[in-house]
Amino acid sequence: MSDDIHYLSLLEVSERIRRRQLTSEEVTLWLLERIRRLDPLLHAYLLVLPDAALAEARAADRDIAAGRWHGPLHGVPLGIKDLLWMQGVPTTAGMPLLRDFRPAEDATVVRRLRRAGAVLIGKLNMSEGAIYEHHALLPRPFNPWSRAHHPGFSSSGSAIATVAGMCYGAIASDSAGSIRLPCAANGVTGIKPTWGRVSRAGVMPLAESLDTVGAIARSVGDAAAILQVISGYDSDDPTSLADPVPEYASVLDRGVGGLAMGVDWRLAQQETDVEVWRAFQGAVDSFRRLGVEVRDVTLPDFDAITTAITPLLVMELVAAHEKYFPEHADQYGPGLRGMLEGARYGALEVVRSYQAKDRFSGQLRAAIAGCDFIVLPALSQVMPTWEEFEALALHRGRLSRRLLHLTMPFNVAGVPTLSLPAGWTASGLPIGVQLATQRLGESLLCRAGVAFQQATDAHLRRPTLRS
Repeated sequence: MSDDIHYLSLLEVSERIRRRQLTSEEVTLWLLERIRRLDPLLHAYLLVLPDAALAEARAADRDIAAGRWHGPLHGVPLGIKDLLWMQGVPTTAGMPLLRDFRPAEDATVVRRLRRAGAVLIGKLNMSEGAIYEHHALLPRPFNPWSRAHHPGFSSSGSAIATVAGMCYGAIASDSAGSIRLPCAANGVTGIKPTWGRVSRAGVMPLAESLDTVGAIARSVGDAAAILQVISGYDSDDPTSLADPVPEYASVLDRGVGGLAMGVDWRLAQQETDVEVWRAFQGAVDSFRRLGVEVRDVTLPDFDAITTAITPLLVMELVAAHEKYFPEHADQYGPGLRGMLEGARYGALEVVRSYQAKDRFSGQLRAAIAGCDFIVLPALSQVMPTWEEFEALALHRGRLSRRLLHLTMPFNVAGVPTLSLPAGWTASGLPIGVQLATQRLGESLLCRAGVAFQQATDAHLRRPTLRS
């Protein structure tokens, strides 16, 4: 096998396995060895499952040899964020408190991946309770582009493992930016689908009205292949959407000529670093060259809704932890414990949050009604260093203002977003942009993202890693 098999696209390695040019077992062994060498440096995984993964790989090879191919994920190693249940496998949600919790069943997403023949190679690192700090008793994940810089919020392990070639894609979740921020920090692609498009049954909650399960991969086509499998109604999750799931692959090569893209130039430039602004303008120009009409739009107040949603988010967080907190408060890290201890919002404040959520959602729909999709930076500044992040974490308002004000509003509205690598700083750090559109517009976003990645190369860069 070639030395860069770990950096084949998901779809390419899938096709080689389907044609039996490679076996799933060979590919899985290759990645397990790469994880053994590199993960002690990166800490993308909380738990690697070599025996189970190899058993799944061998089963995939037998099925494919017998002519039973289950689709593009069949035999392909993927990572699972550690807040999704896997039967009999420790599932911690980044909380040492839960290190002995072994679910009796799979999350619906995991069950769908198994049915598609995916090889589930391990459980991925994440921040405690999917909030912003990693618990001190668990290994700190490192950004493969710069160990000094933070790797993003709760789906950090999913992004690190993907960009480092330790899986071909990963399941992630996003309640305020936890797919888009790790994608921007690590130079990978991510889809946060419409709220309810993917079942949350068997997924440990953060804030249920904002939580969304999605996919991280190295390209839009790869992420769309994962989304295809995990999407759809689930009777175990009554909030999941019954709308039919389209064939995402069928639209990927249609191009974007004639589409209209909205840009709120004031919001995009607000407090934005020079290098981020330059990369954002370059992304807009790339779409323009592809035949997209660029239209000015005025989006509703992102800062105001990021503040207004706080009582709802915090009190839903309290509900998610009522089984463990405050009884086991001493086992919580300071960040999450502080949020739970400081939760003093009353019913009226939560009601006002819900009302603000509804108003903002309607305002956003109206603002983007005159275009097919919109584009914004994922972060107005590059991801901070660990030292800067820890200083910000002492002041949660400043942390939200610095990192979440361009991402959380799309969770509030429940609309889909697509994260794309768009450039690099002079020091070699990734810069990301995000596309967003109306509810259930994932096909359109994937179509636009594929066209963008066919015309650009930011998503093709790989970190230099040595064990």
